[in-house]
Amino acid sequence: MNKNKGVTAVYGATGHAGAFVIAELLRRGLPVVAVGRDMSRVPAGVTARIATLDDATALDRAFADCSVVINCAGPFLDTASPIIEAALRVGSAYLDVTAEQASALSTFELYDERARASGVAIIPAAGFYGGLADLLASALVGQRPVDDMTVAIALDHWWPTKGTLKTGERNLVPRVVVQNGNLVPMAVPATKTAWTFDSPHGVQEMEEMPFSEIITISRHLHVRNLRAYLNTSSLDEVRAPTTPQPVAVDAHGRSAQTFAIEVVAHDGMGTRRAAAQGQDIYAITAPLVVEAAARMHQPSFARSGALSLGEAFDAEDFLRSFEPEHLVFEFGAA
Repeated sequence: MNKNKGVTAVYGATGHAGAFVIAELLRRGLPVVAVGRDMSRVPAGVTARIATLDDATALDRAFADCSVVINCAGPFLDTASPIIEAALRVGSAYLDVTAEQASALSTFELYDERARASGVAIIPAAGFYGGLADLLASALVGQRPVDDMTVAIALDHWWPTKGTLKTGERNLVPRVVVQNGNLVPMAVPATKTAWTFDSPHGVQEMEEMPFSEIITISRHLHVRNLRAYLNTSSLDEVRAPTTPQPVAVDAHGRSAQTFAIEVVAHDGMGTRRAAAQGQDIYAITAPLVVEAAARMHQPSFARSGALSLGEAFDAEDFLRSFEPEHLVFEFGAA
């Protein structure tokens, strides 16, 4: 792995998620390089490099002195492959924040062997969707086989960014779940149910809506059946053409949105639950992916291959690094 200077490159640095990631890197005093097509909105003092996805030479030059590359530019079905290829060419580790199942699955399938051969780690879906549920599930069950696992997410609002809407239009790949240990297409129409969250979300009507957590969890945990649900009110908002974009309400740039996420596992020993609450699903992605990048910079980090967050790090230790500033979470019997 390229350990040059412990510098992190952020591709898509001026997008909504990218701006949070740049701000978190600066807050932690970590060297950063902003990379993308338009660098006009990069914060003062941040090194900026222009590189487009179709210019391999420019990408190589932009990442050459960086040990970790964070890809924040969706749709990841289009951006992950060229950024990973560039990272591999220059010997950099790679992270992205995809919620897209097909992108995460493709990254695991196409790049695990090459990453191992190159001695670098590639971690897709290291954000709110994919990464957070994977960490909770990993801390909850470890390597113990589980019969059934459910991920349930409630948002009090979902104000989508332009990137979210663009990704939704692009991502037409059928969603998958885990059934009898295999990835299978989700049944259509989607299953609906009710779920009782802790206050303030309470009882929510839910719709089966699996994101990249299905891919990250099933990649390394022994789960026979795995499904994921999202509250229908937030889905109605993100699907409505008149829903506004998120608006910052605090000094960190976060919107007023709150979220709750629960992972419930059931096996012969009973039912166990991990739960977390926080503010702004886009904002929480930044400390997640930056914490991963910071740990990957450490000389003691020796993992290689395509990995999930919960596979690459000690999941409970990773989660506790956010408490209580970014997350409040708990583990216990359901």
